[in-house]
Amino acid sequence: MQIISKKELLSAEIALGVAILLQVAVWRTNHHLFGSQYLIILAEIVLIGILALFANMKTVHQRGVYRSAALAFLGLISVGNISSLVIVLNELIVGTSDITGLQLLSSAVAIFLTNIIVFALWYWEIDSPGLTQKRWSKSDQDFLFVQQNSKEKFPNWKPEFFDYLYLSVTNAVNFAPADTKPLTRSAKLLMGLQAIVSVFTLALVVARSVSILG
Repeated sequence: MQIISKKELLSAEIALGVAILLQVAVWRTNHHLFGSQYLIILAEIVLIGILALFANMKTVHQRGVYRSAALAFLGLISVGNISSLVIVLNELIVGTSDITGLQLLSSAVAIFLTNIIVFALWYWEIDSPGLTQKRWSKSDQDFLFVQQNSKEKFPNWKPEFFDYLYLSVTNAVNFAPADTKPLTRSAKLLMGLQAIVSVFTLALVVARSVSILG
């Protein structure tokens, strides 16, 4: 069973905080389009409270509450980010509001960065103990990292959150992992979904940048 360190958990918590701040930045920029999205922020804050309350889980019931809250939290951030992308794309196409090109561009960049963080958390969750700190064994492996094929050089190596963050960055930019292979359908599904979100977000950035420069 793999056990995550406090340092690794802290890195993931910082990434979560950055993702929430980016979402707030997007919704504040587009306040008249995203009024209902603040319900998601409120729900995320409630779930953070639950995660903090059950951080030192001991009983089976407490672990169940913690894991359910953690998965709900990741799901909410994912839904919030994708819905933000849909509304910003609609604004780019329809162009009926007073949002400036620079505001749309900054929103797209925030969405792109949130996309990287969210999917890094999902990869970490399905392939390692992740935020839910579930039990993990070799048979649960969803990704194959290059270090895992070099046992002589890396005999005790195990992926940590930073490795999944790097995987997420390369998939968002290249639409394919640099040195890591997805082994399961769930891993491939997540990577495909991230690539689709990334394509539309980058298309928004390019289109708006061309418009601004023009």
